[in-house]
Amino acid sequence: MRFYTQQHKHYCGIDLHARMMYVCILDGSGTVLVSRNIDCSAKSFLFAVKAYRDDLVVAVECMFTWYWLADLCAKENIAFVLGHALYMRAIHGGKAKNDRIDAHKIAALLRGGMIPQAYVYPPEMRATRDLMRRRNHLMRKRSELIAHIQNTASQYNLPPFEHRISKKHQRVGLLEHFPDPQVRNSVALDVAVIDHYDELLPKLERHIRACAKGHDPKAFVLLRSIHGCDLIIPLIILYEVHDIARFPRVQEFLSYCRLVKPTRDGMCQ
Repeated sequence: MRFYTQQHKHYCGIDLHARMMYVCILDGSGTVLVSRNIDCSAKSFLFAVKAYRDDLVVAVECMFTWYWLADLCAKENIAFVLGHALYMRAIHGGKAKNDRIDAHKIAALLRGGMIPQAYVYPPEMRATRDLMRRRNHLMRKRSELIAHIQNTASQYNLPPFEHRISKKHQRVGLLEHFPDPQVRNSVALDVAVIDHYDELLPKLERHIRACAKGHDPKAFVLLRSIHGCDLIIPLIILYEVHDIARFPRVQEFLSYCRLVKPTRDGMCQ
């Protein structure tokens, strides 16, 4: 885990929400200079930090609303740090918790060099990455429907299917496999939704593939040349990793992929 350790004159911690955000600014000694709740707008934010912009760093927790603030800070040449939500346990571990306290804790962690950093994904590929994640979400829902059909057959102790039912042509005569009309209606609902997914997902995948060729055609072709990789795995690697150069060592990349098991020193037990 990387921590932001660069020193500044002013440290701004923000508890960011969809419509409002609580801003806390500390100086180098930890004195609170600003502590107020403002609306989520560029005008309000820039006004709140106007007097401290000579050497200011801003930190927020990695929630779904950080895009606009990161882009605004980049545009205004303000240092921006994205805190890793899963590792910022100091915010969630206190007995008292509200927006004011959370904003102050973020600013204090930032001043102490204890903000665990998340990757600020570049805006030009950000929306396509979200679209790829949406595709993966829909594919998981489709898999749940297929699993429900298979589990229903097991629930009523029916014979196994002759073929895998993941493909449309393999689902011909599927409903006749279920003699009970109510069970058949339940399975018919699953099949109808699966058929709808099968119509939408290939179009979405072709669109994302076209975007990938525009974003980084060399990396996309290289990833597709990996033995065993089809279309989807290279797209996931491209849009989740983005730039492999952001990992100085192979060990850090393996840790990012969650391929390194955590260890606990005996002295810490």
